[in-house]
Amino acid sequence: MPTIFERCDLGPFTLPNRLVRSATWEGMAEHDGTVTPRLVALYDTLAQGGIGLVISSYLTVHPQGRQNADQIGAHDDAHVDGLRQISAAVHAHDRLLVGQIVHCGGQSQRKAIGGLDPLAPSDVDSPGYSETPRAMTLDQIEEAKASFAAAAARCQAAGFDGVQLHGAHGYLLSEFLSPARNQRTDQYGGSLENRARFCVEVFAAVRAAVGPDFPILIKLNAHDFLEGSTTEEDSGFLAARLAEAGVAAIEVSGGTPGSGRLGAARAYVEVPEGEAYFAPQAQAMRRAAPEVPLILVGGMRSLETMQRLLDEGVAEAFALSRPLIREPDLPRRWQSGDTAPARCISCLGCFGPARRGEGIRCVDAEGR
Repeated sequence: MPTIFERCDLGPFTLPNRLVRSATWEGMAEHDGTVTPRLVALYDTLAQGGIGLVISSYLTVHPQGRQNADQIGAHDDAHVDGLRQISAAVHAHDRLLVGQIVHCGGQSQRKAIGGLDPLAPSDVDSPGYSETPRAMTLDQIEEAKASFAAAAARCQAAGFDGVQLHGAHGYLLSEFLSPARNQRTDQYGGSLENRARFCVEVFAAVRAAVGPDFPILIKLNAHDFLEGSTTEEDSGFLAARLAEAGVAAIEVSGGTPGSGRLGAARAYVEVPEGEAYFAPQAQAMRRAAPEVPLILVGGMRSLETMQRLLDEGVAEAFALSRPLIREPDLPRRWQSGDTAPARCISCLGCFGPARRGEGIRCVDAEGR
C-alpha cells in the first residue's frame, strides 16, 4: 500500500514523498517583480524542510495582469536571473521546482498595473474586488496567450522543472470558464466548449513554447462556490480537454475572494473534520480525467487524513500552504516520527504582514 513518505511518481516527476508546497504569495519581491535575497532564502528554507515538490508563488505573465506590486514577475526577460536564483536554491537540496504562472485578470489591481484598467473576459465585477474590469479585445486575448507562453519559457530558461497554469481563485483562466464572469458572445463565451477554449489555447501556446518534454500542470478551480459560476460540470469538461492535451497533473482547488467562508483559504480548520475541504471536488476531477495525477489542496493539517485520502484513491499528492509558513520543516518533523498535526491554527493572520509590505509570516508563532 502506498504511503505519504515514499518515493513516488507524480506524472513525469519522481518525488521523495507525496507532499507539495502549494503556491503562496510571499509579498517579498521588488515592485518591478524582481526576486530579492529574502525570497531566495525562503525557498532555500522550504527545500531544506523536506517538502517533495515546491510550487512557486504566482508569477505574473503580463504587466497588466498583476495583483500586487510585490508579486514575483516572469513577464520580462530581466526577471530570469532572479528566478534562476530561486531554482538554484531549491535544486541545492535535491528538490524539484514548478513555477506557477498567472494573469490575474479582473482581480488585478490598478495600483499594481500603473493605473490601467484590469482586463477580464467581460466587464462584470469580480466578487471580492472593488474595481470593474474592462472586457478584453480579441487582440488582447492573443497577447495574453502569448504572455503565458513567454513566461513559461522564462521559467524553463531559469532552470525550473515545470510550470503550473493558475486556473483557480478567480484569476483570468478561471474567469473565462465561469458562466457568471464570462458573458462574451464570440468564440470565447457562451457554450461550455467556448468558455474552456481560452485555457485550452493557453495550454497549447505554452506547450509550443517549452517543447514536448517540459511538464505543464494546472491549478484548477473545481467549484467557485458563487451563484451561477463554475461548478464541477464546467471544470470537469476542461479537465478532460487538458487530459487529452497532455497536462501533467491537476491541483484541485476552489473558491474565490468573493466566496466568503467557502473561499480557497478557510479559517480555523478543525482536525480532522474540517480538513481536505476540496476532497469532493477531487473525486469529481477523478471521474472527469481518471488518468491524470491529482494534487489535493485545502486544509491539509494531519498525516492521518492525507494517508486515508491516499488509500481511498482521492489524490496522489497533497499540497500545503499556510502550515509551511509556520513550519517550513513540517515534512521533516513528520518523517522523523513527530506526527502531531501541523501547528498552523488557520487564523489567516499570516496575510496581514504581507499586505503591509513586510512579507508573509506566522503572527501566531510570534506571539507565543
